[in-house]
Amino acid sequence: MMRDHHSPSYDQYIKALTEISRAVTSDLFLEDVFKLMVMVVARVTGVDICSLWLVDEDSTPPKIRLKATQAIEPEYMIDRSLDMNEGVVGHVATTREPLVIADVLQSDIFKEKEMAKKMGLVSMAGVPLLGKKGRIVGVLNCFTSVPHDFSKTDLNLLAAVANQAAMAIHTSELIVRTKLIEEELKSRKKIERAKEVIMERQKLNGDEAYRWMRKRSMDSRKSLLEVSEAILLSTELYEQGR
Repeated sequence: MMRDHHSPSYDQYIKALTEISRAVTSDLFLEDVFKLMVMVVARVTGVDICSLWLVDEDSTPPKIRLKATQAIEPEYMIDRSLDMNEGVVGHVATTREPLVIADVLQSDIFKEKEMAKKMGLVSMAGVPLLGKKGRIVGVLNCFTSVPHDFSKTDLNLLAAVANQAAMAIHTSELIVRTKLIEEELKSRKKIERAKEVIMERQKLNGDEAYRWMRKRSMDSRKSLLEVSEAILLSTELYEQGR
């Protein structure tokens, strides 16, 4: 079922995946990268279904959600989420080890047997997406519609793709964090400048000026940043009017 991995196309696909994940610059592109990854994997390996599941740490307790698949069957496309220890995806997420099942209908771990029957799924391989310090980011799952013995090479290919996906997620998280830090620094600078204006205007020291601003913030139910922006704006308008 899986194709010859020594063909030039195998190297081209891996190269393409590497470039795709390096090109990730925002959350906006991340969903597209995931869709592209599952399509590329399905094409290069010849599996019938490839799906990418990601850990959602914002839900309590964390869930693992279906993020991308190239399967067009409506049963597969619905918004699916699992607990971290549920089914084959949960098993891979918990053990952080690849899982190969020769026949999903004969497997106790595989829970979605009705869907597998409907879609004619037989063999399965799942690999973990591991981030920094072995943190579990998600799971890449592949199914074939004829019996298939997933080889070490097959699993290496899937692991290579999973690593690219994990790297793409890490990159986008860093970018989001950097933007938040930049915003935080801008806010601090504005508050600092407003404090200097109040020190000069009211003839107060730094602590007194800061307390004065905090009181205005609480009384007006506006954030310290909003109070600071108002102070800076009034100063600017005053300067312009002189």
